[in-house]
Amino acid sequence: MSPPIRTLLFSTLYPSVVRPLHGIFVETRLRELLKSGEVETRVIAPVPWFPSRARRFGEYATFAATPCRELHGDIEVHHPRYFLPPKVGMNIAPRTLAIGALPTARRMIEDGFDFDLIDAHYYYPDGVAASILARKLGKPFVVTARGSDLNLIARYPHPRRLILQTAANAHASIGVCKALMDRLEELGADPAKLHVLRNGVDLERFRPEEKALARRKLGLPDQTLLLSVGHLVELKGHHIAIEALTSLPTTVSLVIAGAGPERTALRDLAGRLGLSARVRFAGEVSHDELRWWYSAADALLLCSSREGWANVLLEAMACGTPVVATAVSGTQEVVRTAVAGRLVPERAAPSIADAVRKLLADLPERAQVRRYAEGFDWTETTQRQVELFREITASARASR
Repeated sequence: MSPPIRTLLFSTLYPSVVRPLHGIFVETRLRELLKSGEVETRVIAPVPWFPSRARRFGEYATFAATPCRELHGDIEVHHPRYFLPPKVGMNIAPRTLAIGALPTARRMIEDGFDFDLIDAHYYYPDGVAASILARKLGKPFVVTARGSDLNLIARYPHPRRLILQTAANAHASIGVCKALMDRLEELGADPAKLHVLRNGVDLERFRPEEKALARRKLGLPDQTLLLSVGHLVELKGHHIAIEALTSLPTTVSLVIAGAGPERTALRDLAGRLGLSARVRFAGEVSHDELRWWYSAADALLLCSSREGWANVLLEAMACGTPVVATAVSGTQEVVRTAVAGRLVPERAAPSIADAVRKLLADLPERAQVRRYAEGFDWTETTQRQVELFREITASARASR
């Protein structure tokens, strides 16, 4: 058997002890990759420098509280600081990211972990910074696009130019859905370097629990229940899920699971619409507890304005719960049959409500939904990722 490939995962999107859910989708793919036994990995997950841990500074205080090094589970994670000033930070972030991370990467090599490849996640600024690191360290690198990096940030001329330079220099670009690689090709990237490695779902962690038991455990009423999961920000569309309730029977209620800056505004919206009694805010729910919420719900709502590959869709389906989702980007690659749920072409409350009514009128059996999700395990993605990494590292060694 060939020796393991040594990779350096580089991304600002990675969990830490103070932000356990931040970038958990990046960690999940890495853990599935490590299960193959063919890869050894260290992680560099930079955080912005901030001088104070005082709670009044909110998220900025969590940057200061992040340890410089930690074992996240059994994975060694380093959190070097980088300079991210207000207003101009987005333009200079790739360079400051690289400057902040370079000493850590060099020290890692000196200490005996001379990695073969840089595995970067999120194209801008992370992937662009990884290209700088790769050049200075003489390493091949790949970049995985995740969604907003290409769907939103690439609309701006300066980031778009750097993204395309990075795509040209990278040994491969990976998209979690085909729509993202189509977008990168449209921007001008070489299609021969583009690969689609979709996310999978952890079928052990996300499994069906008996609905009545889940509702008793969570203190939820025995009535039609919708669930909306995600960071409380506009793009996730929790406000649209609340508004959709006005067009649904009073026996239908909504649970919103997540934390974020729009919590107060969403509570106020529910109050203005007279829906306070029908909308419950569960707060941030740990990954291990989410299966109970999915299992308790009759349907998951995802009213996003944009997505790469929305993991919550497969997580819900793995628990036997169908979905109603806006038909954006990779979501259309996840929800492909009526068993999985309904796609909504228009991101509007009446359209969401109409799709919910149609789904509830013809709910698929939970066992059918689970079987659909089982077609999205991690096996194929992990195998193809290992093959790609081996091909790149072999080519890099041959060219030295």
